[in-house]
Amino acid sequence: MADNKKQHKKFNRNNQDDDYNPKFRKIKKKVCPLCADKNLVLDYKNADQIKRFVNEKGKILPRRATGACAKHQRVITNTVKRARHIAILPFSQD
Repeated sequence: MADNKKQHKKFNRNNQDDDYNPKFRKIKKKVCPLCADKNLVLDYKNADQIKRFVNEKGKILPRRATGACAKHQRVITNTVKRARHIAILPFSQD
């Protein structure tokens, strides 16, 4: 009988500590860095600014990683491609 009560306590929705599951924790929504700072303008000549949106292999990071909105992710992509074309950023890292 005591074992039955302990198992019932696991599924009790009133106690938040017992229901903690790291698989289903609330994830804080990322804010677009370009929307958050209206004065920030991406420049293809500024390599330090662009490197935030490129991983160590030289690939452009996706929206879910950068937190950028769709509009600004397109701007990021074009900026990185321009910087690669004029050899400010490498196409890939070896």
